[in-house]
Amino acid sequence: MALPPVAVLGGGNLGSAILTGLADAGVQDLRTTTRTAASAARYDGTAIRAAALETDPEANRAAIAGAGVVISGVKPAGTADLLRAIGPDLAPGAVVVSLAVGTPIAPLEAALPGGAQVVRAMPNTPVRVRRGVTGLARGAAVTDEGFAAVTELFGLLGEVVVLDDERIDRISTISGSGPAYVYLLLERFADAAVGLGFARQDAERTVAATFAGALALLEASGESPEALRRAVTSPNGTTAAAVAVLEERDLGGTIAAALAGALRRADELAGR
Repeated sequence: MALPPVAVLGGGNLGSAILTGLADAGVQDLRTTTRTAASAARYDGTAIRAAALETDPEANRAAIAGAGVVISGVKPAGTADLLRAIGPDLAPGAVVVSLAVGTPIAPLEAALPGGAQVVRAMPNTPVRVRRGVTGLARGAAVTDEGFAAVTELFGLLGEVVVLDDERIDRISTISGSGPAYVYLLLERFADAAVGLGFARQDAERTVAATFAGALALLEASGESPEALRRAVTSPNGTTAAAVAVLEERDLGGTIAAALAGALRRADELAGR
């Protein structure tokens, strides 16, 4: 399928990651708008066409002209207002993709002209290097062709999981926020290594390489995380002693509580 022109309105961290990944994948017609000229300048020298709203109030209208997929990357509180503003200028058959956490499809559809195609997407920042995970939820008016285009687009950026609208915020607590959990874990491992006498640079490099290698082995082996953990954990050995401490401190319960906290916040944003 030939991919349509793509416009990303709101070039924050996630919008920028999507654009960078799509450009790396060879998508030709990419446009974006940012709030400030300084933000737009980050795309200088790239194939991505960027414009700033502070210098061009009509930048959104120009960006979506002829675009087949329009990605709204603004904050949840501003998403409906943005859609109301751009709705009359959408190209026929365009699919609007919202990245807003805690914002169901129904109010997004209500902000657009009748019959507008709306998809919710929950990607994560590794889409920048095309190793992301994106949850997609399809609105009632989305055609098979329109959803196929969005699915193919995000498929260029990593794994795609199709969900219903009610479950899309749940995946945001896992894969959407997940990179932050991983980086926090890396930070704390490095802190502990420094406490054992390692230099900070050596600690961070060793910990990052250990995580990267473990994940590469998981991917290459096809085995489960449990099986690979057991293979490393000799009975009564040093690894078993460390794992016992983590289990005694209820690592699983802590992770479950963290995800529940993220979901509560998504529900608050949605007014649930």
